[in-house]
Amino acid sequence: MADLNTFLASSLADYLITALIMVSVVGVTFTLLMPLFSKDKLGKRKESFVNNSNSVAGSSAKRVDTTARRKTVQEQLKTIEAAQAAKKKNADKPIFADWIGQAGLTWSKPKFYVISVACGLFIFLISVLLGQPIWISLALLFVGIFGLPRLYVSRKRKKRFNKFLDEFPNAVDIIVRGIKSGMPLGDCMQIAATESKDPVGAEFAHVLDKMHMGMPLAEAIHYIPKRVPLQETNFLAIVITIQAQAGGSLSEALGNLSKTLRQRKEMKGKIKAVSQEAKTSAAIIGSLPFLVTLMLSVVAPDYIGLLIETEIGLILIGIGLFWMSLGILVMRKMIDFKI
Repeated sequence: MADLNTFLASSLADYLITALIMVSVVGVTFTLLMPLFSKDKLGKRKESFVNNSNSVAGSSAKRVDTTARRKTVQEQLKTIEAAQAAKKKNADKPIFADWIGQAGLTWSKPKFYVISVACGLFIFLISVLLGQPIWISLALLFVGIFGLPRLYVSRKRKKRFNKFLDEFPNAVDIIVRGIKSGMPLGDCMQIAATESKDPVGAEFAHVLDKMHMGMPLAEAIHYIPKRVPLQETNFLAIVITIQAQAGGSLSEALGNLSKTLRQRKEMKGKIKAVSQEAKTSAAIIGSLPFLVTLMLSVVAPDYIGLLIETEIGLILIGIGLFWMSLGILVMRKMIDFKI
């Protein structure tokens, strides 16, 4: 009987110890895991899950909107390029007829022809009075009619384009600041036309005149790249046309355009500085034969006189000038970097 009581007491003690250990383990586990299953924690986890799901859905929608907008912009660019190619293909006027207006000159085509003939006749008469052979006088007549006037118009046109590129980013900045302040695009262009220097102000004023006549801005703006055929003006026309058809932030687009214009200008300055050595070498090589001839005419006039006074000498001079001109044109083409 005593042994049985001892066995029952030891078994009961073992059960109590086991139960206490299980309760302790459950209590410790519940204490550690309780914060994770609290109402606030579950609410935050649920909210976080919902926010993540919404952000994923929002980012997916944003990607879809961006892709759709990109496709729309690409389609608009293709349409604009096709329209520009059709206009160039169907143009009836010769190319040089546009150069006179692009150079800032108010000459008509008959006036240009009269000036060309007058220039050629003047050089021809000077050559005849100096006693030059008739074939030299005729060659100078040809150069005076078809060469010098066109060269003058070309140089005026190039200088006007350079002045336009110097002032064009400032005009775009004026438009961007006006749009950011809440002004309409037409009023911003009016301010740019007033505040900008020529020829930028004159070109914007021409666009405003077209708008006052009832032409939409998306069409009137294309007169700038037509009158000033540069990539920078074409960029402006494309940006405004796409914004008018596809929507979007015009101030941001024009701000990026202004930054691009200034970067292109900086790059052109770097290219000009790097290529200056090659241009100097070409100038020295091109002027060296003329300088040697001038020195020989001073030091040994009898020696160089045979080249000028004889017919064969004049023919050799003509051949030499032809090849020299061809070489100068080739060197100019090689060092004419464009971006």
